[in-house]
Amino acid sequence: MKKLLFTKNRKNLWDKLEENSITLIFAGEAPYKSGDEKYAFTPNRNFYYLTGINTEKMILMLVKRNGKVDETLFIEKNDPVMARWVGEKMPEAEAKEISGIECILFLEQFEEAFGSIMDRVKIDYLCLDLERQQFHLSMTSSQNFAKVAFERYPYLKIKNIYHEIANLRLIKSEEEIQLIREAIDVTDKGIKALMQNAKVGMKEYQLEAHFDFTLKSNGITDYAFHTIAACGVNATILHYDKNNSELLEGKLILFDLGAQYKYYNADISRTFPVNGKFTERQKQVYNVVLRAQEAVMEVAKPGILFSVLNETAKKVLVAGCIELGLIKEASELPKYYFHGVSHYLGLDTHDVGSRDMELKPGMVLTNEPGLYIEEENMGIRIEDDLLITEDGCENLSKQIIKTVEEIEEFMAL
Repeated sequence: MKKLLFTKNRKNLWDKLEENSITLIFAGEAPYKSGDEKYAFTPNRNFYYLTGINTEKMILMLVKRNGKVDETLFIEKNDPVMARWVGEKMPEAEAKEISGIECILFLEQFEEAFGSIMDRVKIDYLCLDLERQQFHLSMTSSQNFAKVAFERYPYLKIKNIYHEIANLRLIKSEEEIQLIREAIDVTDKGIKALMQNAKVGMKEYQLEAHFDFTLKSNGITDYAFHTIAACGVNATILHYDKNNSELLEGKLILFDLGAQYKYYNADISRTFPVNGKFTERQKQVYNVVLRAQEAVMEVAKPGILFSVLNETAKKVLVAGCIELGLIKEASELPKYYFHGVSHYLGLDTHDVGSRDMELKPGMVLTNEPGLYIEEENMGIRIEDDLLITEDGCENLSKQIIKTVEEIEEFMAL
């Protein structure tokens, strides 16, 4: 990733910032797992989007006055003793080269720098990433700082900058789209490995291991999310995560998975028969889901509401379920289809952005209809990743086999 991209991302944010404001974006810190072990660190995605840096504890500061924005990045100072245990900290030159930010200071200087600005110049707004998905979640670095700053500077107006950054992230640049393509390409290889190695009697996690090996063999060390490997009735549980059941003769297995490449994600679902051959009933249900997916691709284009995608899928699924003898009227569909057909995709698998808006060129989103028939021990979901173009959409994962005929032919090799 070139620093020009992150410089451009910050400049796009400049126009959204209030005059006489300080904006702070925190990189975050890995939480403790147990004893002296931490969970693996992953950067706050808004911090990464604006800096390109994946190192914990750093702080980005943007000060806007008189239409001009001053940028400062605060980094950890290297400790030669600790370096022997955990490695050296990122040097100033590297932080500058990756981010394109010229002013690099150390974290120990942050409070003095912040206090000096508040003392010397008129600052009315403190802008922070105050995202909070649920009320009960722990306080983030930004939320803790908002509380402390307001106690010390009660005249400050606290503003949540999260939604402004989310709106910028909705429209992907060419560089970002290419990274998603790379993640999808490796995911494709992993899916082929799953189909090639599926055998009756395996455990779900044993087959899943072939996907893991393929990703790591291709230089991918992280995943878009924890892989769902669900055989038979397990596939009727939307976010099944145990992956410890046996692969049974005559059953389908649903995989929902994705590689993460330079923090950009693929999100793909494929469902295939453990023994390589669909039953007639499985074909019927599978093709209904596939028709719904194709219908969504036909309507996905700039100007339509995000909600139209799901309404389109539901119409096809209702008609299909009536044909299959599962339901008699549309109101019964939620028994077999109970989620939305799409979400945004990017730096987060369920990426940021409002779903109460029209689609625009540059958006990347999933297309994932499904049917979950518990009484028949069958769950089928087919998922691809779509890029909204100027006049329609492009299926970024079109190379991944998915028709009944393609799957059976491939698994017979």
